[in-house]
Amino acid sequence: MFKALTHSQIFVLDQDEAVGFYVGKLGLEVNTDVDLGFMRWLTVSVPGHPDREILLEKPGGPMMSEETARQVRELVTKGATGGHLTFSTDDCQKTYEELLARGVEITEEPAERPYGIDCALRDPFGNSIRFTQPKP
Repeated sequence: MFKALTHSQIFVLDQDEAVGFYVGKLGLEVNTDVDLGFMRWLTVSVPGHPDREILLEKPGGPMMSEETARQVRELVTKGATGGHLTFSTDDCQKTYEELLARGVEITEEPAERPYGIDCALRDPFGNSIRFTQPKP
């Protein structure tokens, strides 16, 4: 059966702005950036982990009509598309402080949870992102 999950997808409204955020602020790296003609295939990954890519996809063709794309863009803006990423970190507090200094919008400060220390932020498009320092 399956061996690994290789790609996840979230919707973004502007792929250049998404690179600025995911690479410039979160420290990910561009893994693939290809113009396919009908869409731009843009993926990022955690440095050193190119085997797990996040597709930063603009809503639109060929998968959806312009009317559907408009509706999806409205839902993305409201944070209602279910786009969600979770990253692990060795030091949640330090990561929180670094991201705060970079101007990232933090939606939940670090807090103790049954599984570790957890924090949340939102990307410029409304997608929810969490980062967790798992318990040893």
